[in-house]
Amino acid sequence: MQLFEQTGPHLDNTYQGDPYLKALLSQQVPPSMFSTWQAPLARMGELSGGALYTLQQADRLHEPELTQWSPWGERIDHIALTPLWQAAEKVAAEEGLVAIPYERQYGAFSRVLQFALVYLFTPSSDIYSCPLAMTDGAATTLLQSGNQALVERAIPHLTSRDPRQFWTSGQWMTELPGGSDVSRTETVAQATDTGWQLQGRKWFTSATTSQMALALARPEGNPEGSKGLALFYLEPRDAQGKLQKIQVNRLKDKMGTRKVPTAELLLTGTPAQLVAGNTHGVKQIAPMLNITRTWNAASAIGLMRRGLHLAWDYATRRRAFGDVLIRKPLHRETLVNLEATFARAFCFTFACVHLLGKQENGEATAQEQEQLRLFIPLLKLSTGKQAVQVLSEVMESFGGAGYIEDTGIPQLLRDAQVLPIWEGTTNVLSLDSLHVLLKSGKTQLKDWLSAAHLNAPGEAHEAGRQRVQQALQRIQELSNQPEYLESQARTIAWDFASGLGQLYLADFAAAHAELIFAANTDTPLTVTTAELLSRSQNRWP
Repeated sequence: MQLFEQTGPHLDNTYQGDPYLKALLSQQVPPSMFSTWQAPLARMGELSGGALYTLQQADRLHEPELTQWSPWGERIDHIALTPLWQAAEKVAAEEGLVAIPYERQYGAFSRVLQFALVYLFTPSSDIYSCPLAMTDGAATTLLQSGNQALVERAIPHLTSRDPRQFWTSGQWMTELPGGSDVSRTETVAQATDTGWQLQGRKWFTSATTSQMALALARPEGNPEGSKGLALFYLEPRDAQGKLQKIQVNRLKDKMGTRKVPTAELLLTGTPAQLVAGNTHGVKQIAPMLNITRTWNAASAIGLMRRGLHLAWDYATRRRAFGDVLIRKPLHRETLVNLEATFARAFCFTFACVHLLGKQENGEATAQEQEQLRLFIPLLKLSTGKQAVQVLSEVMESFGGAGYIEDTGIPQLLRDAQVLPIWEGTTNVLSLDSLHVLLKSGKTQLKDWLSAAHLNAPGEAHEAGRQRVQQALQRIQELSNQPEYLESQARTIAWDFASGLGQLYLADFAAAHAELIFAANTDTPLTVTTAELLSRSQNRWP
């Protein structure tokens, strides 16, 4: 008896097979520059859809392993990384995933190239984007600190393209009393004859194997609250590779991102250095937030794209009720709606990436700088939610097969589930966004939208303007009811983010009204930007 065998989805060069990225870069980037980018983008696409993806599938059951004791009773707390993570570190260094924006070879567009590569890299890296995000954020923080000694010590490593010299950075902020509320930090910094020493417990430290970390601690005698905290630089291991007064209590047993070596640490006199003064440490980490939140968004759209790539391909291979799934109107309609959600997130993300690059290169206008302060938290909260929604639907589109671990589909959803939590939960970022709007005192469309968006004709742009206007109007209406206004912060943020996503998608569609996607069947079934716009105008998330 010959039994039926189902062909699984296929993945090839993820850059060559991504019409969105090619189209958007050709729209944003000068032609001569875009031409020089083809080699690194194609190389990353080949790795992401080829060698890294193959290793990721083979490496599926491996997780970081903690060995606390040597055979002879020495406390060693050694964490062994998975084979894919070891390979991903080398790729990340050589391709300059942190280095590019600091090399500034492409000026204000350096961030665009960086995050285009990150978008391609992340889905096949088992979230190696996590330590890279913190490394990028640490580099920016140190450069803006004015601490020349630390800059000279760390920046050459953090921005190196040589895997032998490349460092990643940890971010040791979270403690049991307070996650988002770091003002409750319990770790104490003691001044000694040999320098500062940290005593306390860090409850959640991602990428614990990094060569350096930035940590919050309260110098002895400082007042309670966030102003009494200081930001410290530390190197967890000495020259011989031994942990410096640090104990790894355990690796966290997480729902997703299981390849990330997330640990609970006990600091028992860990040597550290002040980054910039012994107070206002929370303020000093502010420069990293725009960076790490943008990495979060890039990871979200990368995971969405991977899930949709596989879902579309599978729909051309799976037959049910007499035909392939792609020819079933409801199945296709479902996938097109998911494409619309992704497309809005994708366009919003790269618009913010471009703004970030302009700011870092000194080219952002005053309005663009204000936009960036508001748009980044809106971007992070919206794309995090969208990734979970899209990938849940992607899993369902595979039927029972999507629920089976060795297809790799469940991992996409599990890894995406942390994206609304990392770098600020949805509620925290909603309140942050509301605070920016209230502090600015600006509640008119012209205050937040560019002249191009204010004046762009057509229903799609008008729909985006209406969503933003709806958010601003709600703030005006509730200005005398502060508690009720706070309770509506999430709705206001979602409306604002949805409107911005719609506007940037409308820009993209205006420049690329032609075919954007074609399912690979005998009779191609296409998705156009007009379809994406029609489905995105009244849908949230």
